[in-house]
Amino acid sequence: MVRIGAFLVGLFFAGWLLISFLFGAVAYVSDPPQPTVEHEFHKAPKHVSFSFDGPFGRYDRQQLQRGFQVFKEVCSACHSLKFVAFRDLEALGYNEAEVKAIAKQWAIKTPDVDPKTGEMSTRDPVPADHFPKPFANNVAAAAANNNAIPPDLSLMTKARHHGSAYVYSLITGYQPQPAELLREFPDAKTPEGLHYNPYFANLNLAMAPPLTAEGQVSYGDGTKPTVDQMAKDVAAFLTWTAEPKLENRRRAGLATIVFLLIATGLAYMAYQNIWADKKKAA
Repeated sequence: MVRIGAFLVGLFFAGWLLISFLFGAVAYVSDPPQPTVEHEFHKAPKHVSFSFDGPFGRYDRQQLQRGFQVFKEVCSACHSLKFVAFRDLEALGYNEAEVKAIAKQWAIKTPDVDPKTGEMSTRDPVPADHFPKPFANNVAAAAANNNAIPPDLSLMTKARHHGSAYVYSLITGYQPQPAELLREFPDAKTPEGLHYNPYFANLNLAMAPPLTAEGQVSYGDGTKPTVDQMAKDVAAFLTWTAEPKLENRRRAGLATIVFLLIATGLAYMAYQNIWADKKKAA
């Protein structure tokens, strides 16, 4: 009896799902969704190659240092890296003295408490500190950025599909609104204070173009600082902030695959050796 009841309940729900699907299909065919400006003009990230692409890719330390320089001189005015400490920069090739100098010279001081009075104060960052936030709080951040709070960039390339290419495309993707867009969607004109970018989800964002001219950052290694190069370098740096152990993870994965292949081969040879006499007897 219980089985019959369970069968009937399951049959009821299956039938209800089928009816819902049929009604939804009919509604979709008779009244299809109207195209939206985001659907029509949003673009997938550009194709761009990085040294860390593929299973055997590795970070280019010089590129990461250039990317950090772009972040420091351009992006850090609005964006934070709350999950990255100054001492983590040693992985980019900076020595201990250089990391101390970078922390001490950072434009934003670190909040602290005076141990004698208990009052809030500030001090120069030290290597153990994480990168300070550029604004005291979200209210101050929104007030300085057209009511938009700049996101933390520590994990940005993991939070976006094709993260490295997305960051590169967004930085280099600012352009005037296409005339075709305004013809098809007259009400979709970019609002005052926002900027059109087809690589952003809703096409308009509050962030102004961060890289606008060649030579905006002066590289010490002789690399020509074009907008394209700077965008690619900072995208690589933000990939490292999101995945600092990428190379170790790939090395461990490769070693695991080699081990499994060898173990499989040994297991197969052991199987052949153990069962060889039994097969002949059979």
